[in-house]
Amino acid sequence: MNSPNPALVTQRAAQRLPRLALILFCAAYVIPGVFGRDPWKNADITAFGYMVNMAEGRTSWFSPAIAGLPSDGALLPYWLGAAFIKLLGPMLGPALAARIPFALLLVVALVLTWYSTYHLARTDAAQPLPFAFGGEADPIDYARAIADGALLAMIATLGLLLLGHETTPELAQLASVSLFLYAMAASPFRIGESKVAVLAALPALAGSGAPSMALALGIAGSIVSLRSEHRRTRLFAPWVAGATLLAAGAAWVLGAWAWRLGSYAGHGQVLALVKELAWFTWPAWPLACWTLWRWRRQLFNRHIAVPLSCAAVSIAACIAMGGNDRALMLALPPLAALAAFALPTFQRSTAAAIDWFSVFFFTAWAIAIWVIYVSVHTGVPAQPAANVARRVAGFTATFSLLTLVIAALGTLAWLWLVSWRTGRHRHPLWKSLVLPAGGVALIWLLTLTLGLPLLDFARSYRPLMERIAPHIPRDACIAASGLPRGQLAALEHMAGYTVDAATPLTTTRCDYMLQLESVAQPSLPIPGWRLLARERRPSDKDEVTAIYRRDRGTR
Repeated sequence: MNSPNPALVTQRAAQRLPRLALILFCAAYVIPGVFGRDPWKNADITAFGYMVNMAEGRTSWFSPAIAGLPSDGALLPYWLGAAFIKLLGPMLGPALAARIPFALLLVVALVLTWYSTYHLARTDAAQPLPFAFGGEADPIDYARAIADGALLAMIATLGLLLLGHETTPELAQLASVSLFLYAMAASPFRIGESKVAVLAALPALAGSGAPSMALALGIAGSIVSLRSEHRRTRLFAPWVAGATLLAAGAAWVLGAWAWRLGSYAGHGQVLALVKELAWFTWPAWPLACWTLWRWRRQLFNRHIAVPLSCAAVSIAACIAMGGNDRALMLALPPLAALAAFALPTFQRSTAAAIDWFSVFFFTAWAIAIWVIYVSVHTGVPAQPAANVARRVAGFTATFSLLTLVIAALGTLAWLWLVSWRTGRHRHPLWKSLVLPAGGVALIWLLTLTLGLPLLDFARSYRPLMERIAPHIPRDACIAASGLPRGQLAALEHMAGYTVDAATPLTTTRCDYMLQLESVAQPSLPIPGWRLLARERRPSDKDEVTAIYRRDRGTR
């Protein structure tokens, strides 16, 4: 076959995923983790600290701070969280109120990934080859099936699992990148919507703490638009350039300009970066690589060039920042779109290998979670409960019938999905990504239902605050210049202390002080301060928080 198009798709293969099933996939992925937990260490509670300080009037909305330390300039997501805390905080509590808009941002990213891929698949170059006697896929049905595959690829990606459920500026960045991808993909079809989308996406990305990424995406998008064969797309390039200028202006007004370049100390750090790229974007990256190979004669066509340029910018930013996984997360929507275009080119043996790997891997993982849960609550088998007690000292298991029922229903749904996929359902394009996406959703659901009390106890600062409370009165002022911002936020909002991290120890007026120390190398005595205790989080084995009180008569 001399055609550069490798896609041969029948109408039977262009079935769309039932909408109810698609909604349930997204719900099982997005909702767990929103309810019933504290903000977690480190970035999650740090961002929450800025938001709640703004909402409660402790700091300016234009220069948010925690314990006197200023933020990183990502004002738009902090404003969003603070607004929801003011609106819903009295009813739901500040932590849950802050999580709601970020859960909605994750939904926005998933929806925009679907629509972006749908419009990319509608382009003439992306359509499958016609058959000599008919029977090829309808263009719209084909585009929907490819878009379903992209959404499943997004859900299946391992790197989005934890970072996508935090209350951090990176989720606003993810939604902004998804909106930019949509603007580029839909520009030949929805001219007005695309213009509005790109004018909103890049300034929002800059105001969410990624101005350099916004400029790089704008430059890449302008080049891709100018190289297009379609007149409408070429006319879209000035709008992309204008959005880039708006992004630069927004970053300047909001004070978001900041270089976060990293360095590599040796081969070990480079190897760690390679490992991170491999697992964080799994399984999207091997499918995306397969797409680039099979569609190699069409690399400059829009359905490949648009997501490839967006993914390349994010991956380059990750490398330049020393392997920053939060920058790499922004590559997931375009990688998912690229991965979807591998589906029409799969052989049956490849699809079967993905299916059986997913079945064994996720089923074994689910069994492990259930065994640990049963062991912690019943003591049988004994070893998992003993391991939990050793690793997370002080944890006491609590039983919830609701979470048990939800976890059981999720497990039954997984068994049904495995039975469906291993049956005779071989035709839909998206079939190869159903089990990877379903497996990730299952593990996240089980972890955030059966394992939530343990995970919350291990990742929250609340146990440490409870251990500090007997040593420091609630109305005390604490000097904490060396503590991480997450712990500062916990001291302010979980324990209710007044915390000063901006004043040097020699001039502070606080009567109590906290310092972070190593278990192996405790700090030397500090003149004028008396050590009261050393406490640590149950899951921290190397770090302790030393509690000091000013010697009476010294000030």
